[in-house]
Amino acid sequence: MTQNNLLVELFVEELPPKALKKLGDAFATVLADQLKAQGLAPADAAVTAFASPRRLAAHVTGVLARAADKAVSQKLMPVSVGLAADGQPTPALLKRLAALGADAAAVAHLKRAPDGKAEALFFDSVQAGVDLATGLQKALDEAIAKLPIPKVMSYQLETDCELPGWSSVNFVRPAHGLVALHGSAVVPVKALGLQAGHATHGHRFEANVSPVVLKDADAYAATLAKDGAVIASFAERKAEIARQLVAAAAKVGGGCKPIDDDALLDEVTALVERPNVLICEFEKQFLDVPQECLILTMKANQKYFPLLDAQGRLTHRFLVVSNITPDDASAVIGGNERVVRPRLADAKFFFDQDRKKTLASRVDGLAKVVYHNKLGTQGERVERVRAIARAIGQQLGGDVLAKSADTAAQLAKTDLLTDMVGEFPELQGIMGGYYARHDGLSEDIAFAIEDHYKPRFAGDELPRNATGVVVALADKLETLVGMFGIGNLPTGDKDPFALRRHALGVVRMLMEGKLPLQFHELTRWAFAAFPDGLLQDRSVELDEFLIERLKGYLRDAGFSAAEVDAAIYARQLGQWSSIPARLAAVRAFAALPEAPALAAANKRISNILKKADGEVGTAVNDTLLAEAAEKDLWAAMRSTVPSANAKFEAGDYTASLQSLAALRAPVDAFFDGVMVNAEDPALKANRLGLLTQLHEAMNRVADLSRLAT
Repeated sequence: MTQNNLLVELFVEELPPKALKKLGDAFATVLADQLKAQGLAPADAAVTAFASPRRLAAHVTGVLARAADKAVSQKLMPVSVGLAADGQPTPALLKRLAALGADAAAVAHLKRAPDGKAEALFFDSVQAGVDLATGLQKALDEAIAKLPIPKVMSYQLETDCELPGWSSVNFVRPAHGLVALHGSAVVPVKALGLQAGHATHGHRFEANVSPVVLKDADAYAATLAKDGAVIASFAERKAEIARQLVAAAAKVGGGCKPIDDDALLDEVTALVERPNVLICEFEKQFLDVPQECLILTMKANQKYFPLLDAQGRLTHRFLVVSNITPDDASAVIGGNERVVRPRLADAKFFFDQDRKKTLASRVDGLAKVVYHNKLGTQGERVERVRAIARAIGQQLGGDVLAKSADTAAQLAKTDLLTDMVGEFPELQGIMGGYYARHDGLSEDIAFAIEDHYKPRFAGDELPRNATGVVVALADKLETLVGMFGIGNLPTGDKDPFALRRHALGVVRMLMEGKLPLQFHELTRWAFAAFPDGLLQDRSVELDEFLIERLKGYLRDAGFSAAEVDAAIYARQLGQWSSIPARLAAVRAFAALPEAPALAAANKRISNILKKADGEVGTAVNDTLLAEAAEKDLWAAMRSTVPSANAKFEAGDYTASLQSLAALRAPVDAFFDGVMVNAEDPALKANRLGLLTQLHEAMNRVADLSRLAT
């Protein structure tokens, strides 16, 4: 069987840049998977995806011209249905064989084999391997059908169709060429009204020849680069752009470097086929505008790479990734400089206009902005955030912090009414910080306004000061309580209000900031900020939601699910800030040889106490201790538990848990020799009281029963 490498390319009009990488990977993956499933490509075949603005392609190694034949055993029907009592085939069996291309002569060769409770008939045959043309056609159709296309276009075919000019196809962009090469041979397949050949097209403006004729599948990338002036590989093109960006920044000097933005780099890679990085500049007067505004407008609107100096400050130079390489690039440079100037002028105009009004003067305007039709206006929301912030601030820093948090919370949303944020919503908070400084407010308030959305995403930094932390907590808690209260809960992968991100932000601030706050107090303050009757009581669901985020956060930190559950469900958890120390104690305790037995005993005690009738007391009467084992356990507890409690109160959770390891032997002996549920009610109550005290002592640091396997 002939084996060769395969190349398939679909040549199209310019593809959506933000989807290009995903389209290229999906096309190559599905095509290769389909070939492997049909036996045309080996399981370890190397698959290379190519994606440029005008092409999707895949190179697959070791593809066969025809798949190997394979033996197939097909179940026909139960023996009782296929054969009569005398062993002759029934009409049902003959009909089934005929459908498979066999006749009555095949009956003698049928196999009998158990199939569940009955015996069944099986027909063995050899299935001919599929030829490459047929298999590739199926694979190509599947690869096109499964492309993650953002939006489909419908266009008419002019040739090779039933009704030229009328027959329509649907694809992400109009397709104009198809290449399918097995080695140097063209594979006769069709797609989107196109017949496969061995020629493609290069760069729209700079190809050396057109069309570009491909010698064989392996010459694809090299031929396109040489004759077509195209770097077909997305990864190679991206690496080349990154290299040129660094080289251009070095040419500017002064320690300059291009802004680090992988998403922008991906998008620009999807816009050019042969990159050429050029150095441009704008007037220095625009640097008076906050650099976040200038950077955003250059990146979002123009796809430029701003240059930062060695201190991270924006310079008046920027880099353009051009798709052409003229001998004299001055016209291209001048054109880009001319285009960016109005964008920067708009940003400067917005900044100047916004500073004519103070943030405080905009507060009343928030009452005219709808936040949510069930939760009122932004003005009402701000009042709720202020109430929550005052409560948290009072707890963390008394009147001073409560006052500064109240001021920051009152002004935090006012930049939503500015022209700059109206044009660039991504700058909300950031612009509020700039305008606060312009209004003469303190750095503490300015930082809090700027940071109150943080953390915005996984790994983002936390607010820089206590006021910012308080307002950020209040803002996220108000969102969580409000959305839960009106029934807008996340479902599956849908979370339109980013409640999971808000919850994780709350978790991170409590944990990483080591805040001395009671978790249940926070949600209580947040619920209290809303008017009576506005929300449904979903406090239990919200608590569970936050705890699930906490569990995920701790598991991501490297703790096991059992360790996390043990620490979270401790009897006296209180503040989440104590959880890291509790986890360390749990991990150290779990390494002790006594740990498994004590964890199992703790679980047994929990079950006994749950099943006990009525209320169980904690009193233990020495005179009612009848058995030697219970006397020994009580004596061991009286000598061990006070020391463990003292260490717990001192915050030494590890030593506290390790002290309890001494109870293993008396606990084991107790369960071996003492009947807890004695017939004498006084004895039973006394023993339950003993176990209750033991249970409380063992679960102060962590719920050890969670460690039991």
